[in-house]
Amino acid sequence: MKIKVLIVDDSALIRSVMSEIIGSQPDMEVVGVAPDPIVARELIKQTNPDVLTLDVEMPRMDGLDFLEKLMRLRPMPVVMVSSLTERGSEITMRALELGAVDFVTKPKLSIQSGMREYAEMIADKIRIASKVRIRPRTIQHAEAKQSSESVLPMLRNPLTSSEKLIIIGASTGGTEAIKSFLMQMPSDCPGILITQHMPEGFTRSFAKRLNGLCKIAVSEAVGGERVLPGHAYIAPGHSHLLLARSGANYVTKLDDGEPVNRHRPSVDVLFRSAAFSAGKNAVGVILTGMGKDGAQGMLEMKSAGAYNFAQDESSCVVFGMPREAIAIGATHEVASLNELPAKVLQYLATQGGRALRV
Repeated sequence: MKIKVLIVDDSALIRSVMSEIIGSQPDMEVVGVAPDPIVARELIKQTNPDVLTLDVEMPRMDGLDFLEKLMRLRPMPVVMVSSLTERGSEITMRALELGAVDFVTKPKLSIQSGMREYAEMIADKIRIASKVRIRPRTIQHAEAKQSSESVLPMLRNPLTSSEKLIIIGASTGGTEAIKSFLMQMPSDCPGILITQHMPEGFTRSFAKRLNGLCKIAVSEAVGGERVLPGHAYIAPGHSHLLLARSGANYVTKLDDGEPVNRHRPSVDVLFRSAAFSAGKNAVGVILTGMGKDGAQGMLEMKSAGAYNFAQDESSCVVFGMPREAIAIGATHEVASLNELPAKVLQYLATQGGRALRV
């Protein structure tokens, strides 16, 4: 059975190129194209697609308004097609919050040839989207209220050390999972390093949005900054993020080398650097995502003495990366996304006084 895809975009060129890319895949078929959400509503009823590709900015009805209504009334996998601009990235972050599975970016120049270069990535994202579990959305309270009410206390151990670190990796579905995790972190939690598979330009908007929602300070890593308690550093979309030592301090390091596991930034690169530089002072957390990036790096963390957590299948958008890490014995505990922050803090409170130097 082929994956049925409905394309919604106000650009005739994008509709044509996307149709060509999807139609050339042996396991997919385009069941319709729509220039705006009004036409799309009728085509959804007629074609019952498995996946919708949706432009972010469109006439007649904004893509976000349409997405919000769609996820309430007829939840289905949606892949956003976004402009690589500051406004486009901010709107895309909001789309992921509303329930979009993932997004692809329109190239700034030579859209037709640029989109064709993305063909494999676009097809992969649609395949992943077709397999995810979509949950109906309910009316939510303001995020600021959610943040203030859900922050956990740091479970105090008089010997807890600032040398402890939390190292996080995620991919598909990870923006919301990371947001959920960080919004529960208290302002005095250990320093946090994060690799989320995301293109350049979007990581800055992601960090900025989280910084406004969380009690901790969240920023895009620039390389060379000291890793401080109460701060989270997100890998920029153009480089791998690594943990390094500078004397008695931990610092961030960026590397624009080749992709690892087809990704830059790569979770494996971050986890391996944490194994080398932090050892038993690190706590690893692997969240929702497709593929196996992070599994081997997490195993190296475990071998170096780190304690590792994985998100469970029922709370993952895609149970790929956590499954791989669990399968090779890289994790110590598996828990739902709602439980993970408390479990991590509990572990840190009980282990904080042990062997702080590596």
